[in-house]
Formats: sequence, C-alpha cells, structure tokens
Amino acid sequence: MARFQHKKQPNTRNLWLSVLIFAGILLLFYTGVTSISRISLKEQEKSLKTALSQAVVRCYAAEGTYPESLEYLKEHYGITYDSSRFYVDYQVTGSNILPDITVISRQE
Repeated sequence: MARFQHKKQPNTRNLWLSVLIFAGILLLFYTGVTSISRISLKEQEKSLKTALSQAVVRCYAAEGTYPESLEYLKEHYGITYDSSRFYVDYQVTGSNILPDITVISRQE
C-alpha cells in the first residue's frame, strides 16, 4: 500500500517556466501598449498641425488677413489642444504672409 501514500513533490521547474511565460506575455503587452501610445501621440500632433493650418487659411479666406495670434484662433475658430502635451509656436511675419506654425510634443 505504500504506492498510494507517496506524496508528489511540487515541480519547481514547471513553476519557473510558468512564471517566465507569464513575464514574457506581460512584456509583449507592455511593448504593444507603449508602441500604440507613441503612434497615437504622433497622430495627435499631426492632426493638431493640420487643424491649425486649416484654421489659418480659413481665417485668411474669411477676413483677408492671417490671424495675429494663436489666442485669436482659439477664440474665433475653435482650436483646442492639450497644452500639457503639445507646445505650439505661432510666429506671425505679417498680416498677408502665412504664419510659421510649429507643433512640438512635450512627452517624448
């Protein structure tokens, strides 16, 4: 009857293998989320640049002059963005010269 009373000892190799597989899956998940987040940030930056350019041209078409400041675009043309994520440099050269717009991500 001794064969039925033998206690099976835990196999540490299987435990470590399971832990390594789980860690690998977590690493893949983290890498994927980070990559998607980075791509999303780039798309937001691109979208903001496009929206600003379109608003500037729309202002010129409607009013005959380019907007004098970024604040004017925000107030009259509905431009909104997260200033903690993006820095927008809006340089006006003249009322009839297209302003220089630079969008820089703060989170890289």
